[in-house]
Amino acid sequence: MTTFADLPLEEQIAQWREYVRRRQALHGPDAEELEGHLRDQLAALIEAGLAADEAFLVAVKRMGSLDTLSREFARAHSERLWKQLVLAPDSADEPANTAGAETLVVLILAVAAALAIKAPALFGLRIDNPFYARNASLFVMPLLALYFLWKRGSGLLCGLWLALPFVAGAVFANVFPFRKSSDTQVLTALHLPIALWLAVGFAYLRSRWFANDGRMNFVRFSGELVIYYVLIGLGGGVLTGFTLMMFRAIDMNAQWLARGWLIPCGAMAAVIIGAWLVEAKQSVIENMAPVLTRLFTPLFTVLLLVFLATMAWTGRPINVQREVLIGFDLLLVLVVGLVLYAASAREPQAQPDLFDGLQLLLVVSALVVDGIALAAIAARISEFGFTPNRVAALGENLILLVNLVWSAWLYAGFLRHRSSFAALERWQIGYLPVYSVWAAVVVVIFPPLFGYR
Repeated sequence: MTTFADLPLEEQIAQWREYVRRRQALHGPDAEELEGHLRDQLAALIEAGLAADEAFLVAVKRMGSLDTLSREFARAHSERLWKQLVLAPDSADEPANTAGAETLVVLILAVAAALAIKAPALFGLRIDNPFYARNASLFVMPLLALYFLWKRGSGLLCGLWLALPFVAGAVFANVFPFRKSSDTQVLTALHLPIALWLAVGFAYLRSRWFANDGRMNFVRFSGELVIYYVLIGLGGGVLTGFTLMMFRAIDMNAQWLARGWLIPCGAMAAVIIGAWLVEAKQSVIENMAPVLTRLFTPLFTVLLLVFLATMAWTGRPINVQREVLIGFDLLLVLVVGLVLYAASAREPQAQPDLFDGLQLLLVVSALVVDGIALAAIAARISEFGFTPNRVAALGENLILLVNLVWSAWLYAGFLRHRSSFAALERWQIGYLPVYSVWAAVVVVIFPPLFGYR
């Protein structure tokens, strides 16, 4: 049986062992066999680069799928495990990357992101200047990547390589002579964050990016970050509302404070804080994103089916305007996201069930909507010619079409027991870089190709 030199880790294992033995008369297999499984998991996770505390939390969670006792242990000690990650540890012999040091680093980076968004104001730029929209991701994503580089213990050379895409993004976001109200400028603002998110993924995963399970972990992290960011944003909205109310009570207008400081600074800092919360909590409890997938999959399926039925009943075509195209693309991206998180939420060896059939119906419905949107875009291009928005929408819908077509094929094969669910998961994970590559094409090539209009 594997033993560890880390005394706090052995103490955690001892606590787990005592808990199992107290319940042994009621549940589960032999405690020693379970402990052997736990230690094997710990050894593999520590060898993969996780800290001892993180490895213990992940191992206990994984043991929950083997035995009811471990699951109960994880639930009973969830509050202690959360504090263990977020608060400073008691031992003075902990390494530098402890929770206390991490909290300080996160706060420094969050403040840096908040100040970065205000730096252009020193040069007379207002918050409504297009410069802010083009560079919004550059104010925070390099700092987020820096946080992961620090947390993963990456070296200077790795940091220099990862700085290159952010430098390139800053150049292409600002070197082109965009016209006023330029479509290519809007496309740059929308696509640059997608392209740079790939660099954040490399910082998050390091060498594990080339493994399917590594990319799936980054997908889970991304979904969790969105959820935490929305929750923080809702809290920030309440804070802003109360701020305006209190100052109004003394006959002062605090709009300048809210619009100039609270909202932009909070929006940037919340990305860093949200990422820290996801990192701290995702190893302790079940991820929220896959759970929410089971709630929203039937809702989005009904939405798409009702839309298609209404469109067929009324005979009205899709209105191909920029805002409409963006909305449809976001809807299709959400469908792909639901498929991804459904893949992350299920056991690959599990047999097909009703939810898998519902997922296939969702994918097929989205495929039909995507086909209708593509036909509308193609008709618009043939009638009025090429524009940046139409070409960008055409490319994005074609990329989504390929993903949805093959996903539907793999889902159908899985439901008919002709292929494994792992094939669908590999397809989704392997396709992720395509989105970032297309986003980079839009940012780098579209502005000069369309004359910066």
